Amino acid sequence: MTIDGDADIEGLKLAGRVVASCLAYMQQAARPGMTTAELDALGAAFLKRHGAVSAPVLTYGFPGHTCISVNEHVAHGVPNDTVLAVGDLVNIDVSAQLDGYIGDTGGSFVLARDANEGQRAILDAARRARDEAIDEVRDGRLLRVVGQAVERVARETGFRIIRNLGSHGVGRSLHEEPSFIAGYDDHTDVRRFHAGMVVTVEPFLTDGRAIVRELSDGWTLANRRGSMSAQFEHTIVVGTDGPEILTVTGDGASAAGTLADLEAAERQRGSRTTTGISREVLR
Repeated sequence: MTIDGDADIEGLKLAGRVVASCLAYMQQAARPGMTTAELDALGAAFLKRHGAVSAPVLTYGFPGHTCISVNEHVAHGVPNDTVLAVGDLVNIDVSAQLDGYIGDTGGSFVLARDANEGQRAILDAARRARDEAIDEVRDGRLLRVVGQAVERVARETGFRIIRNLGSHGVGRSLHEEPSFIAGYDDHTDVRRFHAGMVVTVEPFLTDGRAIVRELSDGWTLANRRGSMSAQFEHTIVVGTDGPEILTVTGDGASAAGTLADLEAAERQRGSRTTTGISREVLR
């Protein structure tokens, strides 16, 4: 969508805060021995408590309120009886509609106090790819600047870009124009950003294959067994001098990478959690 006044900005910010807070809450709540269905139920309750509706359920009839992908499962993971274990590399994607506006965010983390060297490297690279891509977005620039930035990071860090997952327009619906913004430099894409455009930026990096496959459940996208993948996502509004990030909590936080990172973030926020956050606080 393209924003049309302050009401749109405020609506998008509120939706963005809800999904960002839900993501942080789910990361904090994840524990070894918990199933992904149980973790999804916590996310569902959080969204309901704040008046939001799961966008994948609303739009596609997805069999879960959030997408939870573990280890070689990269994206669109269906919450089920998969039991989380120490050291798992987990990705949670939270998108929801609130008062007619969509917020969409996601992040990867390791279910341990610290990540191993490979996990830390891919988490850092994926977060850096997202942030450097966002920094390139400006009114009038080609959409392919996103892929160019991600390619630079992938080349410098030695990871591959997953080519059949990309960013997209969002706002009133979960997937809007511009459709599929590649995470690689697509020389054929001549589309441009314009001020007020609302999009996600969500590169996926991997040490596995560049193309992921759909599993028999019809939803989950997976890479080769034993591979690692990571993604971090924000929803942004394009501006003339730079973008505005919408998917942050009320205190400006976004997805962390390990349990230690989450604990540090909590200490920095004065040990406040998002579990009891109200619509008034979010505003």
